[in-house]
Parts: sequence; structure tokens; C-alpha cells
Amino acid sequence: MGLLSGLDVGANQVQVQLAAAPATGGGPDGAPSTGGKSARTTIVNHPNGGPIFSGPQLRPWVCQDSAEDAQCNQPPEYTLLYKSTDPRKPGLQPYDETQPPADLATTTTDQGVTVPFIVRLERGYQARDEYKILMLWQPGQDWTPWAPQEQWNQKLLVTHGGNCGTDYRVGSAPLNDASGTIPENPGLEQSYIVALGRGFGVMSTALDNLGHNCALVTAAESLVMAKERLVEQYGELRYTLGTGCSGGSITQQHVANAYPGIYQGLITYCAYPDVVSTGMQFADLNLMREYFENPSRWSPDAVWSPHQFGFVEGHATHLNAMTSDELFFGRVSNPSSPCKGTTDAERYDRDRNPSGVRCSVMDYNINILGPRPPERWSEMEKIAGRGFAGLPMDNTGVQYGLIALREGRITTAQFVDLNVKIGGYDVDFRRTEARLTGDVGAIANAYRTGGVNVTNNLDQVAIINFTGPDPGAAHDSVHAWWTRWRLDREQGHHDNHVMWGGAAPLLGDPNYMQQGLIAMDRWMTAVEADQSDTPLAEKIIRARPEDVHDQCSNGAGVVLLDSTCPDEVGTVYETPRGVAGDVITAETLKCELRPFDRSDDYGPIPFTEAQWARLEGVFAEGVCDYTRPPVGFQRTLPWLTYQDAGGNIVYGGNPMPDAPLHSGIGLYSAAFVYE
Repeated sequence: MGLLSGLDVGANQVQVQLAAAPATGGGPDGAPSTGGKSARTTIVNHPNGGPIFSGPQLRPWVCQDSAEDAQCNQPPEYTLLYKSTDPRKPGLQPYDETQPPADLATTTTDQGVTVPFIVRLERGYQARDEYKILMLWQPGQDWTPWAPQEQWNQKLLVTHGGNCGTDYRVGSAPLNDASGTIPENPGLEQSYIVALGRGFGVMSTALDNLGHNCALVTAAESLVMAKERLVEQYGELRYTLGTGCSGGSITQQHVANAYPGIYQGLITYCAYPDVVSTGMQFADLNLMREYFENPSRWSPDAVWSPHQFGFVEGHATHLNAMTSDELFFGRVSNPSSPCKGTTDAERYDRDRNPSGVRCSVMDYNINILGPRPPERWSEMEKIAGRGFAGLPMDNTGVQYGLIALREGRITTAQFVDLNVKIGGYDVDFRRTEARLTGDVGAIANAYRTGGVNVTNNLDQVAIINFTGPDPGAAHDSVHAWWTRWRLDREQGHHDNHVMWGGAAPLLGDPNYMQQGLIAMDRWMTAVEADQSDTPLAEKIIRARPEDVHDQCSNGAGVVLLDSTCPDEVGTVYETPRGVAGDVITAETLKCELRPFDRSDDYGPIPFTEAQWARLEGVFAEGVCDYTRPPVGFQRTLPWLTYQDAGGNIVYGGNPMPDAPLHSGIGLYSAAFVYE
């Protein structure tokens, strides 16, 4: 094993020469004989500031004050930390080698090595943003990648951040389980500290924090780069686990499906499978807020009571719609929102600056979605001279409230009024009277690139998901089930997906964070022990420990059932599209249409001729046919690059060349080579 340094950016010719074994007795002067075998290959080296495969980078971008160049590069910094024996000092404290603290804890790793609980934090910058690597550390002892210190078990835990944001500046790599979603509990030790104590390395990148970088491809790229850095500095990895809530669950599942091999095991909670299909739900809720919260828009015969809002939205109360909209959708869908790293003068404004930086999550992901074609350009796009990012969602033909109507929860007058008036959006996500017609190219790219996680590659990882009662605060418990139901559709089973439920909101049981890490570690160790030629997906299933299965807890550490929780513990609510008749996997960004028929759609439900005429107007093109695949639906192509050999943009991505066999060794053990 060796480490190459000094490579030029671009193609490098590397030749390896093996010294020949000495002839018997050596040469005339005792020297070894010559003629050893050689091999030659080309290694393409990419700049530390990126990109590698994510395509042209976002501009503008604001670096940290200490950056040495426009790509935010600077030498890494190292800090020593320690764990205290004092329970009043949670987390990790600064460590001074010259004055070792009296309250220094010790730890015994899962390999039986006992050492002082001292941690070295490496903090550096790659891909124009921060990364962190933490390792148990014995000061004064050597560490090379081929001879690491004995306390490291060569396993890695990656931590993530919550929310969804579109920053244009350097951020901070997150470490805590809470990730801005769950209030920190001083009595509950963070899982990354538990992992360090067991001998894991811990890694995080600012770009894997969805609240800072709501973009799949740059998150994946930063993880690839940081893992390479870790292997080069610390040694080969056996396997990598991810952990995270909310946006942290999205990043894990997004990346695992679109870039398989980066993770081997996922620990998710407050889970969503992806941004795009969840964003479509939040868009519907935003439109419903516009209608429900403005009674002046209602027809006199269509007066709503507050509890009826929930019947159409699929939830217990309207509070879920309000929370989803206020916390997430309204901010990230607005291209004029004040995203970090941009000034008022730089940002998009319809009247003042139509060519400015657009802060919406769609425009943030334009490399994935692609720009709108000229024939669809708005006046603002014509002024700017370019297409904005395509809109990967549509509500043409959606019969909002259909199931509630059939069940008698709403009246025909309410159903008609809602569907006639709910409207849609323009490219700036301003409400329009007409329904939203999505961009077909962007919709197809959303599926192709993994923007919608259809889970076709998600059988290559093990997943333990924690879920609690639906809090009615945007984190619908049904989102975790979307992943399971999609796996059932794609793989014919969900045997690699374990659901731990419980009575505690969002995560089922606070004890799960530590228990899940240990259970996943056991699962991965069992996979690693299987050195057969069995495909990885099958290894994962048969290696799952017998005691790692669906379960339901009382929320305080007591397992009540060896199965998922019943509705009494955690009700699984619907979504607006579900109430409109969509399939349970909830991936329909744009439905195929069929002519609607009064008897087929509504049976004996009576409509007046005036009501029917209004419906015919709004559904002139037809209504959704959920028995057919969605428009543009396709399975995710893994390992796409969004740039050609010259660094030019490739919207929607092109597959990278096939990787050489066992090319991932070093990033994971041989047992984890994926198909």
C-alpha cells in the first residue's frame, strides 16, 4: 500500500514497476536480477475545490474569511477534545495536552481496546465547504493510513443536518443528532459520541447538511471527497453508516439510491425519502391554505368548517398544512427569498433584477432538473435571456378531496368549489387561477437523477428507521412508509428496511438513537463476514440479525410488540394527493389523464348541471388515471455526472463509465461491492 501525492489536476500517467526476485545466488556481484513486471494506468485528479461530477458550480459563492483562494481552500486545522466524567459537561470539551484534565474519561472500543477518551478533530475545506473528521486519538503516537492507531475499528459514522436550505456561502458541518429538528436532551448522549467511544471515525460535511445545501448531487460529491480524504489520512474503511433526522434522512436515502456505495447502512428518523415528492405534497398544502384561509373566496353554498380542511388534506387538523408551509415550502420555493450568501442587489426580483440569483430549491438544482425550454419561457425568462429551472410537479387533473367526497365528509358544492378555485403556480411560484402544468423534461429528470427516490437501488443498503406518532408538524409518519411501499414495488419486499416505532414523537423512542447504531453495526459486521459471491442485496437480507426486526416501543425503552405500531400508537395519515386517489407510493409528479365520467368517478353522488359544468371546465383535459405510470416515470440511473470531459454542463446527467471491479476497496470491505 502506498499514497500518491503531487498529482497534477487532470490526467496523470502512473507506472508501477515490481522489483524482480533475486536469482539464486544473485548476479555476479550479488545484485538482484532485473526485469520485474510493470503496469501503467491513468489517474484523473480533480481540484480540491471541486467539482468532480456535480457540474458547473453555483455562483456567487462566499468563502470563509480565512480562505486562501476563490475555491475556499485552506490547510486543515486540528483540535484535541475529550469526554468528561462529569455529567454536567455533556458532549466533548477542549483538551489541553500541557494540562490534562482531571475529569478525563476512558473508553473501551468494540475491539476491546481501552484508551483515554481523547478525540482529534480535523476541520478542513473541500468542494468549497467545510468538512470535519473526528477520531479517538492517542497524542504522541504515530498514525499512518497503513498503520493506524489501534483504537480505530476502521468503521465510519456520517452525521447530517435537517431542514432544506439554499445557501450560497460556506456553512458548518453538523454533528449532533438533533440537527435543528429535535430539542437536545442533556440526559441523552449524542450518537456520534457513542460511536467515537466504540472506535468509529465520525465524519460530516457542510454540504451533507440539507438545511444548508438542499441539493442531492453536491451532497454526494462532498461525501465522496471527504471519504477519500479520510482514507488517505487514516486508512481503509470497512463500512460507512449514516445517521440523521428530517433533512438528514433525505440526504442518506437520496444519496444511497443515486450514488450507491457511499453508505452501507442508514439510520433514519423523522424520515422523508426525498425532496421532490415531499415538496409536491407541501405545494398542495400551500394551495389549500390559500383557499381555506380566505373564506371570501368560498361560494355561498360551499362553507367549510375547520375540521373539514383536514379531511381534504389527509391529516387530523389544518395545523400540519400551516407548519409545512411556514417552515419549509414558502421559503425554499420563493426565488426572491433572502438566501444566505446573496445580497439584495444580487437576488432575483421580478421588477428590479429579473436576471438575478434565484434562491428557490428548483433553481438551486438546475443541473439536475434542467432549464425550461424557450417555448415555455415567461416574460421574466425572456428578459433574463435564459430558462429558469424546470418545475418538477403538476396538478392538472387532480381531483382534490375525491375520497372525502365519496365518504360523505364534504359536500358536492365544497368539492366543486375547491377544485375550481385551488389553482396552481407560475415559474416564480406565485399562485395562478389555472392549474400548474409542470415541465415534462424536469419531471423526467427528477426520476432519472434520483430527485424522486423510487428506491430501485436502495436494496444495496441496510436501513433502520425510527418513527413516532405523527406530530402534525410537517414530519408526517407516512413519509417513512413511502420508502417501504416503494421498496415493495421495486424489490418485491422490504427485507432490508426495519421500522422501529414508539410513542415518542418523531423518533419513537429516544433510546433508539444509541440502540439503532449498535444494531446496525452488528448487521454490517454480519454482512462483512459473508465473503461469498452472493449479490450484496441478498447478503444484507440474510445477514440481518434475528432480533433486528420491526418493533413498537412505549417510548421509554420498553418494547411492546415485535411488529410495527398500530394506529393507536402512531396513526399514519394521508396527503392531499392520497385523498385525491393517488397510489400509496406517492411519486406521481404529473399524472396521465383520462376522460372523466360522471358515473365512473362519482357514482350516485348528485351534482347539479351548474356544478357539473364547472367541473367540466376545470377538467377539460381529463382527470388523473392512477392506474397508469406517472408521466416521465423512470428508475434512477446511478452514478450520473453533470459535466462532460471539458467541464461543460450536462443537464439531467450522463452515466459515468463502469467502475473497475472492486474499485471501492478502501472505501468499504470486499463484501460490500454492490451491483
